[in-house]
Amino acid sequence: MTDSDFASRCNSHRGYLLRVAVLQLRDNDLAEDVVQDTLVAALQGAKGFSGRSSLKTWLTGILKHKIVDAIRRKTREPAFAVLEDECQLDDMDALFDESGHWDNPPAEWGDPESALSRSQFMDIVQFCLEKLPANTARVFMMREVMELDSDEICKELAITSTNLWVILYRARMALRQCLEQNWFAQAGRAT
Repeated sequence: MTDSDFASRCNSHRGYLLRVAVLQLRDNDLAEDVVQDTLVAALQGAKGFSGRSSLKTWLTGILKHKIVDAIRRKTREPAFAVLEDECQLDDMDALFDESGHWDNPPAEWGDPESALSRSQFMDIVQFCLEKLPANTARVFMMREVMELDSDEICKELAITSTNLWVILYRARMALRQCLEQNWFAQAGRAT
């Protein structure tokens, strides 16, 4: 494969990389810079791509490190002061009865595998992630998309492991609710 072909293949993943970076960083300009740095690093390290994983997976790994570096630079600024404010779970209490059971059980999700295969579903996931508070989305993306371990996230964001799990719980609950309202409820009406 020529350098030009490899560059073209890398560039074909730019949109995906940019969506991940924007969701993680919540700053379009910084996300664009991070993606550009990722693509440059990939082109410079093209010989390091052995093909054992997909190109998209390899690029995502590079992007993960570039995003962590960007977050480290941003943490020197007081950007995470509101993280504690996002950890309130009072609004989740309304979902359960006194015995801790669902007050209103989750809606039937149908066949999630077939839903995942549809690009519209991913658009709704993106929409739901964008609705999360910035720091909550950042923590969720660090854990679930970038697959950073808990200790690393806690260290990067200067939060306790308890705060991390509360934030992840809150993110998952909000995503579930958003998906139920904007995807699964719509799919139920269509059938």
